[in-house]
Amino acid sequence: MRIRFSAAALAVLALAPCSGAQTPSSSEIGKALGNALGKKLSPSAAETGAGLKEALTKAAGTVATQLGAKDGYFGDSKIRIPLPGVLGDAQKRLKPFGMAGSLDDLQLRMNRAAEAATPEAKKLVVSAVQSMTFEDAVGILKGGDTAATDFLRGKTQASLTTALRPYVTKALADSGALNAVDKAVAKYGAGLAPTDTRGWLTDKAVTGALDGLFYYVAQEERSIRHDPVKQTSDLLRRVFGG
Repeated sequence: MRIRFSAAALAVLALAPCSGAQTPSSSEIGKALGNALGKKLSPSAAETGAGLKEALTKAAGTVATQLGAKDGYFGDSKIRIPLPGVLGDAQKRLKPFGMAGSLDDLQLRMNRAAEAATPEAKKLVVSAVQSMTFEDAVGILKGGDTAATDFLRGKTQASLTTALRPYVTKALADSGALNAVDKAVAKYGAGLAPTDTRGWLTDKAVTGALDGLFYYVAQEERSIRHDPVKQTSDLLRRVFGG
């Protein structure tokens, strides 16, 4: 009697361990099956979840390196944090006359605080990424080019703001910005700014820091989804490679 094997069965047999050989992994079997059937098998829910987590973790690391450097925020017109409210208005009015020096310096110090807090922001974002569920991941993968970043921000914005605030406050104090804002408000915005001027500046710096971080994480996510060069691991290529 002649026994006939399908291509898929032959693929599995080809990976079957000989005596003393290492047992093939499920991904190796899946790859062999896909080759035998002449098509790519869809990633599992577990692979999808792991792939999205790897993509977001990679994106956060890349962005943190960029934004945590000197001028990471201040030197980037897309994410440079402006002075809030009346201080920003005064800066715009005075700049054409070369009289905005103290306000320009305050803005620089605020952006320097965001740059200094970026490594901690990265830790918080990566920690939040690890809390994503497989169900979250499957829905996100079917979404738009920045679906993972949008989901992550929506889920963690409040907690990230609370957690990052002490680090930004310290960075603002170390840079001299908290002392400078009191003087600036007294000179340019007396009666027009909130009573807690230091808290006001800190809130603006935290919000601006997160805006910049997520702006570039979204850009990285888009690149990972579409650019094979950015798909730097087998898992990323399997989940996003199409």
